[in-house]
Amino acid sequence: MPAQYQVSGDSAASISASIETGVMRGEFVWGAPLPPIRALAGELNVSPATVAKAYQELRRRGVVEADGRRGTRVRDRPPIAGVRSAMRLPIPEGVLDLSSGEPDVRLLPPIGPALRRIAEESGPPQGYASAIAMPELIDIARPRLAADGVPMAGAAIAATSGTLDAIERLLTAHLRPGDAVAVEDPGWANLLDLLAALGMHALPVTIDQEGPSPESLATALRSGARAVVVTVRAQNPTGASVSAERADDLREVLAGHRDVLLIEDDHAAELAAAPLHCLGPVTAAWAFIRSASKPFGPDLRIAVVAGDETTIARVVGRMRLGTGWVSTVLQRLLLRLWLDDEVTTLVRTAAAGYAQRRRSLCDALQRRGVVAEGATGINTWVRVADETRTVGLLRDAGYAVAPGSLFRINTPPGVRITISALDESEIPALADAVATAARPAGFVTPSR
Repeated sequence: MPAQYQVSGDSAASISASIETGVMRGEFVWGAPLPPIRALAGELNVSPATVAKAYQELRRRGVVEADGRRGTRVRDRPPIAGVRSAMRLPIPEGVLDLSSGEPDVRLLPPIGPALRRIAEESGPPQGYASAIAMPELIDIARPRLAADGVPMAGAAIAATSGTLDAIERLLTAHLRPGDAVAVEDPGWANLLDLLAALGMHALPVTIDQEGPSPESLATALRSGARAVVVTVRAQNPTGASVSAERADDLREVLAGHRDVLLIEDDHAAELAAAPLHCLGPVTAAWAFIRSASKPFGPDLRIAVVAGDETTIARVVGRMRLGTGWVSTVLQRLLLRLWLDDEVTTLVRTAAAGYAQRRRSLCDALQRRGVVAEGATGINTWVRVADETRTVGLLRDAGYAVAPGSLFRINTPPGVRITISALDESEIPALADAVATAARPAGFVTPSR
């Protein structure tokens, strides 16, 4: 704990608030240990039980984590206001932002025409809705998902405010604080932070370009994972896509754990230029999530969730006690975009454009001796010896990329490069810069 910051408080609530304020202000180094319980209790003249309760509350909110016999330490990415944003450095003027993970706004379909049609067709003002998903949306979503290979026999459908909202509701419908969840490593940074905020424990599962390792998943399940989150296509950050053979192997592993909740995230949805190979329903509780954000724009915060009736009923029931339902305006907008042939063509064109940029960058890096992963989607993953050095050198060269520490638990260092902002003509220069930045410090180019 820094000497300049003194924890204060005479109750568990005030002590935990004091520590959280210190973390929010940057007074604590991420990963730094907190004072031993008895030592802090002596300083504050309170009982050790009071400090222990404060630490327990901080663990529940994901600000700190237990570190075995070494005590309690601040999480590497505590999910509190100001800290996550501080990890993403501002993009200087003149630097190309390849760190966002967002789609290319130049390729997003216009939503104005669909909004105008909604305005023209809308009847009298709506009251409080009685259903989470509009029947019209369900009627269109069911065959669309089935056509992509999502098993829809006996499945129910709900609408949520995006993928992360869906995952949170699914997890809290089945799990409790302290439960373990098997997640991809490297994986989605927001999911790792969500688990910490929910007081759940992430068990890392290694992945390659065909998806999660069956052996690693089996290990996580033997270690007590009560839920599994798998990105079936366009995995963030590596671009992995579950192959047909890998899906069979993963189903075989999951078949021995019927009580586990399986969540499948179709990250890029219609933008993923790869066939979909679902894993479920192989467990008693499962859900498949398709968000509209990547193909239609990040502002379209809506996802459809298909799954077993019990799981979807729990999600719907919990929503009725909170937000109530997803805006019918957003639901009607998604419906119109799905039914618009011109929009469908634009999305397919965008998917092909992303695929071309991704392949071009991976090929260019390969020719320069750099291994880049990215089977599908809008991201590529490059393993490097030193993340900080690589990110810094690339920034100096005019490119902002995301450090792998945002996404990984146990896997080696790497950087994520989002290809959506790239033009084809910019790829050779970027590949040269990445090849230079990824080399270990002190590397000397061999003479020819």
